[in-house]
Amino acid sequence: MDVTGGDTEDEESAAVLRTVGKVVKMWRERKGLTQADLGTAIGYSEEQVSSVERGRRAPKSQLLETADQVLEAGGMIAGLTKDVERARYPKKVRDLAKLEAEAVEICAYDNSVVNGLLQTEEYLRAVFGARRPAFSEEEVERLVAARLARQTIIDTKQMIPAFGFVHDEATLRRRVGGRMVLRRQLERLLEIGQMRNVEIQVLPLDREDNAGLGGPFHLLRLREGTTVGHNEVQRTSRLISEPKEIQILELRYGVVRAQALPPQDSMAFIEKVLGET
Repeated sequence: MDVTGGDTEDEESAAVLRTVGKVVKMWRERKGLTQADLGTAIGYSEEQVSSVERGRRAPKSQLLETADQVLEAGGMIAGLTKDVERARYPKKVRDLAKLEAEAVEICAYDNSVVNGLLQTEEYLRAVFGARRPAFSEEEVERLVAARLARQTIIDTKQMIPAFGFVHDEATLRRRVGGRMVLRRQLERLLEIGQMRNVEIQVLPLDREDNAGLGGPFHLLRLREGTTVGHNEVQRTSRLISEPKEIQILELRYGVVRAQALPPQDSMAFIEKVLGET
């Protein structure tokens, strides 16, 4: 199963936004207000209200909540907030987040930047900001929100899923966003590495063998017993379900994990890099 990334919203998201727009329009007309009237009442322009009603703009939660109060919709508009938030995210992110929510174990190898589930907001903004051709500010905000939403799966109150992250040493030394951003990112790794359901390992650059030279990848073991793989290179995000391909990734991850430092030694290694940064 392949999911190829793109910069335009997919039809599923567009359908959600059109439905939300119709609901807002229905309640506005029931109240006998024009788009300009509603805009004035909720602090938005007529053009913004029009864009929302036509399904061309994803409304912010504040707009939906305020419109719900002004139109006395009894929660019918505000209740659409979660649907709109999901529609903001690219389809490839929604697909991955859905699988992560169903996983009992998530394993990952990264050799370029720190894994997305572990990135601080400053760090991930720097990652998206480095993209060429550059993302627009709106696209950056959309991607940042999507990634932060995915990170909620790492919860100190929940012990499922179990996480295993193997990072090439290069990810710890690449100054994404600058020295202080990297320092805070390393501190974040040390913090998350203390969680009982998270293991973070480092594969030092001086190791002669590295089974992960082919690039980063994820393995998600689902409740139902199946395993799904995921990798992302350049503009392509790919979910993998073919058993033979999964077998190769599982073998590769097992070797990479064995080649890396044990978790406790890895924490000491990250502390050492932090001291040198």
